[in-house]
Amino acid sequence: MRYFSIALSKFASIMPQLMTNLSSLTAAQLHRAADLKDKIAKLEKTLAAILGSPSSTNSAPERRKMSAAAKAKIAAAQKARWAKAKGKSVARPAREKKRKMSAATKAKIAAAAKARWAKAKVAGKKSL
Repeated sequence: MRYFSIALSKFASIMPQLMTNLSSLTAAQLHRAADLKDKIAKLEKTLAAILGSPSSTNSAPERRKMSAAAKAKIAAAQKARWAKAKGKSVARPAREKKRKMSAATKAKIAAAAKARWAKAKVAGKKSL
């Protein structure tokens, strides 16, 4: 594998020269070059199969999936940006109302916390 990376790095260094020479090649030379390229691709595939590594030419990176809710948020934000750029106003979606605790529930929680602290102080603890 290391040999191939060295060979490819040497090939990359002469690539600009090859690009300028492509225009001066004959049709037969271009055909031969295409055949050689096909043979190299087949050999690389065979080598990858022997070594057990996946073929780098055929494997595409795995794409991340986005939820429908995330897509909807992105679309809404983009619409808002366009509306702002065009000088139009866009109605914002209503936020969910926050749940509020009743005074009685708050009192119960406070009483329970005071009882816990009283019990901890009797036991000589400085933290729960």
